[in-house]
Amino acid sequence: QVQLVESGGGLVQPGGSLRLSCAASGSTFSRYTMGWYRQYPGKQRELVARITNPSTTNYADSVKGRFTISRDNAKNTVYLQMNSLKPEDTAVYYCNAAFLIADYWGQGTQVTVSA
Repeated sequence: QVQLVESGGGLVQPGGSLRLSCAASGSTFSRYTMGWYRQYPGKQRELVARITNPSTTNYADSVKGRFTISRDNAKNTVYLQMNSLKPEDTAVYYCNAAFLIADYWGQGTQVTVSA
């Protein structure tokens, strides 16, 4: 069992930056592929970025060049650095941990980009 706790969301102006963090419980964090997803009201969750172990990454086209995912296995934490934020980045962001058939989600954190 893995518990995920996100932090770092909030309100930011267009063009600003935020860093999301996701702290995971358990001693097997390094085996998990970690991802950040977002969900708009009334829509399905969509992949924002994903990182395997050690560090193969992939990104949604809409965030390439603006967002960076990273992980610190010693701290059981995955990060999402979000730069040049746009109003369309406004959503609830969820952390995900996946390994074989195991699939865990955090509770989500709201990111709002608005002037």
